[in-house]
Amino acid sequence: MGRSLLTKLILTALALAVAAPALAEKPIIIAHRGASGERPEHTLAAYELGIDQGADYIEPDLVVTKDGVLVARHENEISGTTDVASREEFSGRRRSKEVDGQLINGFFAEDFTLAEMRTLRAKERIPGIRPQNARYDGLYQVPTLEEIVKLVRAKEAETGRRIGIYPELKHPDFLLQEEGIDTVDLLLLELKRLGVTSADPVFIQSFEVGPLQRLDKRSDFKLVQLVSVDGGPADEPAMRYAEMVTPSGLADIATYADAIGADVRLIIELDGTPSALVTSAHAAGLKVHGWTLRKENAFLPPQLRSNGAESDEGNMAQLAAILERAGVDGLFTDDPGLLSGQ
Repeated sequence: MGRSLLTKLILTALALAVAAPALAEKPIIIAHRGASGERPEHTLAAYELGIDQGADYIEPDLVVTKDGVLVARHENEISGTTDVASREEFSGRRRSKEVDGQLINGFFAEDFTLAEMRTLRAKERIPGIRPQNARYDGLYQVPTLEEIVKLVRAKEAETGRRIGIYPELKHPDFLLQEEGIDTVDLLLLELKRLGVTSADPVFIQSFEVGPLQRLDKRSDFKLVQLVSVDGGPADEPAMRYAEMVTPSGLADIATYADAIGADVRLIIELDGTPSALVTSAHAAGLKVHGWTLRKENAFLPPQLRSNGAESDEGNMAQLAAILERAGVDGLFTDDPGLLSGQ
């Protein structure tokens, strides 16, 4: 082959490579409360299984004990995820609190010391949908953030891959205003003590605005504004999530956050076609992480459900494919193995 012809072929190949659209990166997989489709949520067993199933990040919801220790529970009211209601020695701790405008009667993490919390055992939150998970009731303690970080480091050493943490601060404004507990401060101090820095794969998320703005001023961690179909941030009563996902609202979010964590119903229309949200968020410089993919019929759009009970598996993989085509950058899922293929 002559030199001139070879040169022309190389230049043509380079031109085609430049003109060709870049392949989109696969969305990151976020193990929502761990592999909570197979183990009781927010337990070390659920987090480890999520990692073993190929998740890029594990997602602990953080609440706080009376003595200021961050622990992982879905809510600060813990009767739905622990055996506290059956524990006679704690019967006097039941009380009513108004949390983010909702009156709740139960047992609250911030009324228990860590030592007391350690005597409790985790249980499956939705046993009617996941009866197989209830087999593990009573086996696991409520984990601390420190234990979660240590687990991640141990699994990184075992697997040789980077594993991120994606904590959510639950009800930070309520805890600050009503209980005098600053979980923003506690989180930053604990991450510093544990040697976790912004160079590590970490996202910090909240449905509220003020805590994220404070975190933005005080740290370089990547921050995620959570948005839902209904309602608005508890600390900003005049705001609605519907307004926050408009182009102007997304531009405001981009002044303090790096991504939005969006209910998948905001990302795709009822017929499965993409909404404008991903395009608008990307234009504002924000990543989009969609929540939450679960395999059971109860949590899937009607067209993706199988015939059978609410607890039967539907077509979660198809929902993931639709969201991926919509351009999302990450997916929260209770079933990371179904997304990673592991």
